[in-house]
Amino acid sequence: MRPVLLLLLPAASVFAQPFSAGIKAGIPLTDFLDAAGNGTFNYTSPTRRYIVGGMAELRLPLGLGVEFDALYRRLGYTGTGTLGGGLTTISASGSDWEFPLLLKYRFHFPVVRPYLDAGAAWDTLPGLKQAITSASPALVVLPAPGVKQNTTAGFVVGGGVDIHAVFLHISPEIRFTRWNSTQISDALGLLHSNLNQGEFLVGITF
Repeated sequence: MRPVLLLLLPAASVFAQPFSAGIKAGIPLTDFLDAAGNGTFNYTSPTRRYIVGGMAELRLPLGLGVEFDALYRRLGYTGTGTLGGGLTTISASGSDWEFPLLLKYRFHFPVVRPYLDAGAAWDTLPGLKQAITSASPALVVLPAPGVKQNTTAGFVVGGGVDIHAVFLHISPEIRFTRWNSTQISDALGLLHSNLNQGEFLVGITF
């Protein structure tokens, strides 16, 4: 019986590793969209300075961990100018969801532990709506004509510090993502989503 218990102990230790969950919020360090004009037609994109969502982490031995986030932000753009000989206004708004899956390594310090993380992320634009106002009544189109693809994937790297405060872990972090493809792009070449994304995020887990 004792040899069997000795064999089961390593497996039990893996499944007994601490699991934590909490919230993550922050601000983008780069704009989701690049908007420009050519004198005939001009795009603008308001900066939405917040990101918010949830996070979960499984802590593994040797300072390792696996983190999964679900991060939300709003986005939108407006275009005004002459198209097809008439004054046209285009406006769009919608949601952006980002899902990073990261492998983390924490350096061994007692209270404040620096860490590095890297992994993959997926981004999706559910239900981005666009309204076009011209000589005819406004039209609502779903998906928006400027959306090349609703979902893309990318590679993520980041680093931060894990501060253990009583029963909380507070983790400020700077994160960089390189997306594989552009999700939004207009035919005029004046509006497109960025392939490079920077974020400052703070996680609070229990």
